[in-house]
Amino acid sequence: MNDPKNIQNIAETENYVVWTDTDDDGETVYHLELNSVTLHFFREDWDELLGLMDEVIAKSGKPGKPKPPKNR
Repeated sequence: MNDPKNIQNIAETENYVVWTDTDDDGETVYHLELNSVTLHFFREDWDELLGLMDEVIAKSGKPGKPKPPKNR
């Protein structure tokens, strides 16, 4: 793991970075660095986290993102 040729940065800010690499079994691992904390996700968990963040963004009313209709 962490072979430099397998590492790919996805996004980076001043304090955060998301990057991927491949584990010994060939599975992609997503790394979310939040200052001094790093969370590691396999693809299924990463997809779940992205879905959760999509929902947070939609419900927060972030400018430029329309809010979804409320469930009735």
